[in-house]
Amino acid sequence: MAGIDEESQCGCKNGVLPFSTTPMPLLKSEKEEMKQLDKAMSLQSLLGLQDLFSLNVWRAAVAELVGTAAFVFCIDVIVISTLESQTTMPNLVLSALVAFIIPILLIATFPISGGHINPLVTFAAFLVGLTSLSKALIYILAQCLGGILGALALKAVVNGGIEKTFSLGGCTVNVVTPGPNGPITTGLGTSQALWLEIICGFIFLFASVWMAFDGRQVRALGRVTVCVIIGVVLGVLVFASTTVTATKGYAGAGFNPARCLGPAIVRGGHLWDGHWVFWIGPAVAAVAFALYVKIIPREHFHEIE
Repeated sequence: MAGIDEESQCGCKNGVLPFSTTPMPLLKSEKEEMKQLDKAMSLQSLLGLQDLFSLNVWRAAVAELVGTAAFVFCIDVIVISTLESQTTMPNLVLSALVAFIIPILLIATFPISGGHINPLVTFAAFLVGLTSLSKALIYILAQCLGGILGALALKAVVNGGIEKTFSLGGCTVNVVTPGPNGPITTGLGTSQALWLEIICGFIFLFASVWMAFDGRQVRALGRVTVCVIIGVVLGVLVFASTTVTATKGYAGAGFNPARCLGPAIVRGGHLWDGHWVFWIGPAVAAVAFALYVKIIPREHFHEIE
């Protein structure tokens, strides 16, 4: 029986084995089939359709929803209270509070969902290959819903006067106010706001979020330290974007499209003017960041003495 098996496997007669046991080279058609299989596997991994039916992914999305809702509520409350208190340096106070609250929210959501709570972060994670398209879409949907819930919660606790004056702390490029000779538009030019959104978004990803994406950095620095660094970097960027322009009507870089979407849907009105800037800017920043990641080496290639 062994002779029959060997004969049937090697395709030779009289039980004589070939001189060489080297595997036969793949035929051209077999190579093409292997390439097509690799492409299919890569496409399946990229799309991640199985994530659409994963209970764990949807559970993580709930954490993203709640985390984003808390983020929008806290940040917009900070914006309104800082301006309402009429402090001498509202930008500095706002930035310091942002740097304080962000690490807390990240530490709360990181073990469950990775602590994205921002479509910019999720889109960047997808572009660099850290998450599938399906999971990214689920996260972004949850974040947008969270932004709306956060804005609704804020609307429920403030009076109509504050809601109208501060537009629920929403993202604005400019505002239109009545003047003696007709409406007066104050704020920043659309192109300037777009460039500021792109530059600040890229710096945010490059200087802080990339640490969270890189497991080596998380292990070396610790999860809490990385979250604190992200909060500090975001606080500095908030201060820079609201100070360098020094323009009334411009609310500073949004950094988070979901945060801008929530008040725009709940409050509406002028919050939709130039709203696309707060989506296109972060998207371009994420693409630029992904290109940067693709061209840099995976690890330090110089010998350190």
